[in-house]
Amino acid sequence: MIISQKKSAEEILKFLENHKKVIITGCSECATVCQAGGEKELQEMKEFLEAEGKEVLGQIVLDAACNFLNTRKSLKQLKEELNETDAIISLACGDGTQTIAKAAKPQVYPGTDTMFIGEIERVGQYEEACKACGECELGWTAAICPITRCAKGLINGPCGGARDKKCEVGNGNDCAWIMIYEKLKDLGQLENMMEIREPKDFQKSNNPRRINLREQKKQVAKA
Repeated sequence: MIISQKKSAEEILKFLENHKKVIITGCSECATVCQAGGEKELQEMKEFLEAEGKEVLGQIVLDAACNFLNTRKSLKQLKEELNETDAIISLACGDGTQTIAKAAKPQVYPGTDTMFIGEIERVGQYEEACKACGECELGWTAAICPITRCAKGLINGPCGGARDKKCEVGNGNDCAWIMIYEKLKDLGQLENMMEIREPKDFQKSNNPRRINLREQKKQVAKA
């Protein structure tokens, strides 16, 4: 789940200071679940912008905003409004906002801040879980991510700075490597910690990344 949260009213108004007519877009998936860009949030944004003197020409929750073909198709429902609008406020994540910008001509502004890939602990409570590093380490760390959960991103831990099982960096976070150790011990797999791992190959996470399954299938067929 991509976790996002609303930008401040002041920042959004700053984006729109030279724009009068606005369209608001959201996303039916991640942004809806984390209460940043669903129907309710779009309606709240509409009421807020109208109170600030903006004219909201239309609003739509896209399914999903990061799907380019679906987004382009869905935006056709607002074809006339898009020809008239000055700007679009996107309440989707950063990925969805960029997708909307590719599919529509008007200036697109983000109405949310994209925070992290994480899990939903309960409604309104989220925790970062994955940095999309391009080379998953969960197979030998008892499914506890050292890249995300360790503040130092250590691949060979622990660092030795933890106190009372808490990370020395702060924020009250549990030490990732103590968590990994205890879980591996319960699973009878402590030998996993005895192997010295190669430094993380961050070339696999060079931005921007791209995956083309069609090309991959062609290469497999040729082989």
